Amino acid sequence: MFDGFLTFRPSCEVCGLDYESFNSGDGPAFFVMSIVGILVVGLALWMEITYEPPIWVHALVAGSLSIGLSLALVRPLKGVLAALQFTNKAEQGRFR
Repeated sequence: MFDGFLTFRPSCEVCGLDYESFNSGDGPAFFVMSIVGILVVGLALWMEITYEPPIWVHALVAGSLSIGLSLALVRPLKGVLAALQFTNKAEQGRFR
């Protein structure tokens, strides 16, 4: 389905489905920011209340988790949104 990290192939090699019509826009980024933000902030609050670590520990943990989780989630979520567009036959809105 993907040609690069986030680039769709022109079409499916097996069935010939045209991937050019899929446009997830900012959807994957929104969901990634929401999911990662909730997890990282929740972990930071728990860590602060439980252990009271220095700020550099928060920066190291939050920074690495934010980057790692974002990179891990953006590609699957883009694929899910493309699959939802295909399943629901989503198209561009048109004025009549």
